[in-house]
Amino acid sequence: MSAPTPRPGILDIAPYKGGKSSADSAQRVIKLSSNEGALGPSPKAMEALRNTATRLHRYPDGGCDVLRHKLAEKYGLEFDQLICGNGSDELLTLLIRAYAGPGDEVLYSQHGFLMYPIATMGVGATPVTAPETNMTTDVDALLAAVTDKTKIVFVANPNNPTGTYISDAEMKRLRDGLREDIVLVVDAAYAEFMTGQEDYSAGEELVRAGNNTVMTRTFSKIYGLGGIRLGWCYAPPAIADVLQRLRNPFNVPLPTQEAGAAALDDDDFVNECVRHNAETLSWFRDEVNAISGLKAHPSYGNFVLVEFPAEEGKNADAANDFMMARGVIPRKIGAYGLPQMLRISIGTKEEMEICLQTIKDFVNA
Repeated sequence: MSAPTPRPGILDIAPYKGGKSSADSAQRVIKLSSNEGALGPSPKAMEALRNTATRLHRYPDGGCDVLRHKLAEKYGLEFDQLICGNGSDELLTLLIRAYAGPGDEVLYSQHGFLMYPIATMGVGATPVTAPETNMTTDVDALLAAVTDKTKIVFVANPNNPTGTYISDAEMKRLRDGLREDIVLVVDAAYAEFMTGQEDYSAGEELVRAGNNTVMTRTFSKIYGLGGIRLGWCYAPPAIADVLQRLRNPFNVPLPTQEAGAAALDDDDFVNECVRHNAETLSWFRDEVNAISGLKAHPSYGNFVLVEFPAEEGKNADAANDFMMARGVIPRKIGAYGLPQMLRISIGTKEEMEICLQTIKDFVNA
């Protein structure tokens, strides 16, 4: 008997693979593969989660009203233009479902987030990439890649896995150069780490300025809540209405909503996470760059790209195998077109010291 046949193109999708969590030969595992919060979850979020235990038989608020009101107040946004999702991944997928389909194109930069092409192919549309310059989104290249089939343009800012960003002025130039019927999605998952960059904006002003730009955000990074899957977006009224029609009912669980709402009040925790990341990332980059033959690229997220030589036995694949054997788990990013590099999340200072020594041992082996 033959099996049911999926729609054309579905079997062409390479499934998304998250960062590894285990290393078989190691007693202690230091997971630096998924850009998770170095200091753990927000303490206020953890307390809120504990307090939901006796109410798990109740359905959550379908509209996430309490959470959206808190988001609106914290960021000065319009309540009705906020939509919450099961991670920002759900919202990215809903946007593609809403505005792209067979015969359409979805555009993103060369080393952009892998969920963009996966979700695009899932609706039968065609993913298109534009070259980057110095691993940074190139506005001119994106504009040159636009065709009459282009429906959505994604820009992760800062970008994962490269850690680079473009300025608010460049993002506005991109928006001005796109047709009005093209949706620009600013994926600002790492926006909270962009302290001190006065030329940066997460994208809310572009949302306010027109009818065709969406900003997406997440609780997975700065709040350390990747395990509860919570994201949100800010969209023009018409797009917000479309997303509310498409999303599943009760798409954000009760514990997730309450943990997210509590995390928004945890400013001391956020400030400590920002401080720790800035100091530890800078220290780690300097130390890696002092190792002959390696380069740790600048990064504005909570991770660093480390470039290894192309030489067999000294390349990124060999480094990954060596580190894994020691229980230090980086992220291979060949799927992003960067096979010569490993992405290393910023963990605790102790974890990064162990990671650094492991890299030194590899280089000197």
